[in-house]
Amino acid sequence: MSTSRQNHRGRSPPRRNSTNPNPNPKTGDILRKTSQGGIASRRGAKSPAFREKLRQMTLPLAPLVQMTTGAVHPAFPTTLLKFWLLTETQLDDLAHFYHQRTPGPWTSQYPCPITWPAGLKVEEKRRKMGKFIGLRGCTTPTVVCPPPEPVWKTTELPSPARRWLMSEAEIVDDAQQARLQEDADEALRNKIHWYR
Repeated sequence: MSTSRQNHRGRSPPRRNSTNPNPNPKTGDILRKTSQGGIASRRGAKSPAFREKLRQMTLPLAPLVQMTTGAVHPAFPTTLLKFWLLTETQLDDLAHFYHQRTPGPWTSQYPCPITWPAGLKVEEKRRKMGKFIGLRGCTTPTVVCPPPEPVWKTTELPSPARRWLMSEAEIVDDAQQARLQEDADEALRNKIHWYR
């Protein structure tokens, strides 16, 4: 049976004359903090989504080497989190180091060459650098514009003349719209039959 009293956490107080197994207090603090867990482990225990996001942010990135020297840029991000923390100057330095800012003979030799015009915003630079190093979701966004309206739709033609210019699909669509309008009118008449 133990004679020492336990504190409010259920642990025994440290012995006074015991030797510290780790004489370096800084290393001991680090070991204690990692073994007990910090805010990340507490939040991760409560939220699986947070735990998954932490796992994603710690994914390692394979470094690209420069075509001419075979060197890796010192600011090249080693994890996904470090990629999102790159500053604008670091992004510019990376683009210059990998021959993307100023086009030259080595620009097109990389797997995903990019254009780096002057005056880009930080988000656009980060997206382009992500595309360059092969991250998913960093491709150039495409803008979907509606097709221009045909001339006969912009100019009002009489109904019979318009029928001759319409395609079969447009005629079917027009008939379907008319049918829907008739159904809506009939439903309204059924609802207010007493009002007549």
